[in-house]
Amino acid sequence: MAARKKSTAKRDRARTPAKRAARARKRIAPAREARGLAAGEIALALDAPEVAPLADAVRAAGGAPLAAYHEPLSGKPIVLASLPRDAVDPTPFQRDLSPTHAKRLAQKIEESGSFLDPIIVVRGAQGGFWSPNGRHRLAAAKVLGMRQITALVSPDEDLAFRILALNTEKAHNVRDRSLEVIRMARALAERDPKAKETDYAAQLESAELLTLGVVFERESRFAAGAYAPFLRKVDRFSSKPLPASLREREGWASRLVAIDAEVRRAVAELEQRGFRSPYLRTFVVARCNPVRFHKAKKGDTAPPMPITEALTRMLAAAKKFDAAKVRQQDLALVAAVASDAD
Repeated sequence: MAARKKSTAKRDRARTPAKRAARARKRIAPAREARGLAAGEIALALDAPEVAPLADAVRAAGGAPLAAYHEPLSGKPIVLASLPRDAVDPTPFQRDLSPTHAKRLAQKIEESGSFLDPIIVVRGAQGGFWSPNGRHRLAAAKVLGMRQITALVSPDEDLAFRILALNTEKAHNVRDRSLEVIRMARALAERDPKAKETDYAAQLESAELLTLGVVFERESRFAAGAYAPFLRKVDRFSSKPLPASLREREGWASRLVAIDAEVRRAVAELEQRGFRSPYLRTFVVARCNPVRFHKAKKGDTAPPMPITEALTRMLAAAKKFDAAKVRQQDLALVAAVASDAD
């Protein structure tokens, strides 16, 4: 018993905040080679050719260019400016505004007495200004009645399509990410109909988000968490032109909605038989998943089966699901696995 207490005490000492922080610092190792610009290469005059037109556009909008510089990592030019709040719009494919978050943010800015975090801005449609990162700060500025807002203005219009990497002011959930991705994909399809999903894999982040985005447009309360493991195994970016691939995903989304209708029916039957668990839907989806036992080998990127076939099989399995064959211990196992994953 004494040995056990000693071991526990030693383990507790190893988990102190200071020691955890020290371990974290060791894990964040610096790159072996230095990257980016030196201090003397960063400064840039407002009348430099690469930013002068942008500075003029800021003035024409009723703002004031304050400074210019080369971004320290890429070397691309950036203008620090004050812009009229009403001259900036969020990108049209951004996630929906949360009024609650915007009001809370406005309150915190009011309490601090300063609006210190500039929004990121690029040139948008018809020469206006778009913000791919700062929707809630824009809304907070409106709540506060601010006339001007500080911004980092980039001449790189493609920056507007990197919102998932840039937007960090409010944590994304699966619904937010999926809706952003599908809206962005549609904007890209309209901008360049010959472009492919594979061309924008980095911006779109993950293939299943495209399919889930279509689903969320139809069913805003869709339980994506139950289906994400299945979709990650079978959904891949398409090499077809975006308009064609997005039409294809409309069909996949319809299958998913049909599958979920059958899953909800099965969950209702289980509840009628006395089963009570937050993991009922996850359990039914797992039972119907045709690739649940597939484990990808290292370096293998091919899906275990085409997504159309997988969805067809899953729908058939969901229709045949027999609640009478489910035992309490089956559900307990799924709950234990889900808890470990959490």
